[in-house]
Amino acid sequence: MRGRHGGGFGGGFADAFEDGFGEGRGGRGRGGGRRRMFDGAELRLILLTLIGEQPRHGYDLIKAIEERSGGAYAPSPGVVYPTITMLEDMGHIAEQAAEGSKRLFAITDAGKLEIGEQAELIEALFARLGALGEQRGDEDRSPVKRAMINLAMALRTRMTRDRNPDLAHDIAALLDETARKIERL
Repeated sequence: MRGRHGGGFGGGFADAFEDGFGEGRGGRGRGGGRRRMFDGAELRLILLTLIGEQPRHGYDLIKAIEERSGGAYAPSPGVVYPTITMLEDMGHIAEQAAEGSKRLFAITDAGKLEIGEQAELIEALFARLGALGEQRGDEDRSPVKRAMINLAMALRTRMTRDRNPDLAHDIAALLDETARKIERL
């Protein structure tokens, strides 16, 4: 699914999906180079929002984004950890006491204010993540969709060509048998 458009998400969901986003981790665009799913400001808002839901560490943030996208996208640690540092430097998050060596971060009042000011954009960003998961779900079922279309066309062609009542019963029996086999999978 390579795109005609060179831009990122600025052109809308259709352009973004045509550009190949959502194909594995980070996506591939024209020319085979890695593209970022979100620009720096967008990723900061996503991470801040997730930390606002509950205190989190870096790995947890990566997994949360991956889950929200249905496994279609997971930002790299090389992007997430510097962004966490930036959020901390901005005073939007603060390190919390945690067990072990992982640094746990919670949102600050300044971070909550930022989320409130950017609520509309944040909603759009999380909608983008959800749409990636839905698109991936559709791709995972595409062989079944193709087979169903083939079956519908074969049925239409055969039933139009021959109006024999016995043929209709034979086809119905075959379809019923196939349905039972699918149920047992």
